[in-house]
Amino acid sequence: MSVHTEEQAATSGRRLPVGVYLLAFSLFAMGSAEFLVAGVLPGIADDLGISLSSAGALISAFAVGVVLGGPPLAVATLRWPRRTTLVVTQAAFAASVAIGLLTDNYGLLLATRFLCGLAYAGYWAVAAVTAIALVPPDRTARASGVVVSGLSLAMIAGGPAGALVSHFTGWRGGFWVVVALTVAGALLTVAAVPAARAHEEPSVRRELRVMRQPRLWIVYAVTLLSTAAYMISYNYLAAFLTDVTGIGAVWVPAILTLFGVGAFVGLSVGGRISDGRPYSALLAGTVGIGVASVLLALLAGHAVVVVPLILLMGVAGFVLNPAIYGRVFTIAAQAPTLAGATAVSAFQLGISLVPVFAGAALTAGAGVGSIPWLGAGLALITIPAILLERRITRSRRP
Repeated sequence: MSVHTEEQAATSGRRLPVGVYLLAFSLFAMGSAEFLVAGVLPGIADDLGISLSSAGALISAFAVGVVLGGPPLAVATLRWPRRTTLVVTQAAFAASVAIGLLTDNYGLLLATRFLCGLAYAGYWAVAAVTAIALVPPDRTARASGVVVSGLSLAMIAGGPAGALVSHFTGWRGGFWVVVALTVAGALLTVAAVPAARAHEEPSVRRELRVMRQPRLWIVYAVTLLSTAAYMISYNYLAAFLTDVTGIGAVWVPAILTLFGVGAFVGLSVGGRISDGRPYSALLAGTVGIGVASVLLALLAGHAVVVVPLILLMGVAGFVLNPAIYGRVFTIAAQAPTLAGATAVSAFQLGISLVPVFAGAALTAGAGVGSIPWLGAGLALITIPAILLERRITRSRRP
């Protein structure tokens, strides 16, 4: 009746099983490859003799793989033991990265980035389901929050550290570190994660039936909109800080890292409150994104205010994530694998749509200073979706 299995934690204390932290480490290793590319784009373009925009397509190829790959892979591997799926997706990811590093062919490198996105989506979805299977029901949001914290650590440390390695070794150096860490994560998964199957016999038909629930798709809409709401400001922060706020370019990496620190804090807070009060976390995070975005737009010229607002944006944006996963796995408790994979796709789709929203505004003549207003608007649209899902859920209670 639930995704929780027999081995779910014989943990009587409040500490989470080591397997949950291992899953976070592996997501950190793989996620670092997503954030590393942006830091080495000029090196890739120069080495392969391609334009910077062509090199940028490597980012899009990865994102498309994540958006399209999660749900089909979830169905294809549904009857596999979860540990097997985790190790296979890690091996496929490491192999795809390695093949891309061994070629000078742009087309092949583009294809390997797409395959990396597929494997990454498959791992992320199953890792979230595995984590909640390792803990008691009252700690699922916290466990999923810890797993997703691997992604925020990749943003804070993995991408920048990989770019630093690549600075001294050539652009491929940072990616070889990613390969090594991913292989290490796969070996540790074999050693530390139970070879568990789902509590019930997997059924594609049941998974698809669960996916027909309207409130589940409302949660996906919340995921997409809220992710775009904070990522639209994050993606254009460098230009915003230098061109609008007037902060020197040398300070931009440190301020971007501050956003990542806020994200880590948000995940920690969200993971602790979302099991008992998911809607409080969802609404607080969304309102926080909206308020921070409005203040960024209004006070853009005041660095002393802008810098702490970026920290607040990171906290507000990521306090949502454990609550989102908690809602997905509560609604889809009978069949979480496909539902979790679709949540990953919704998250990545929110990131992928950011250039579309921002590009439309910039093409229309609005300056970079207008970008936070778009984030505020997206946050405002998210609030009714949260309230609607809460109302539907409460109306179903006896």
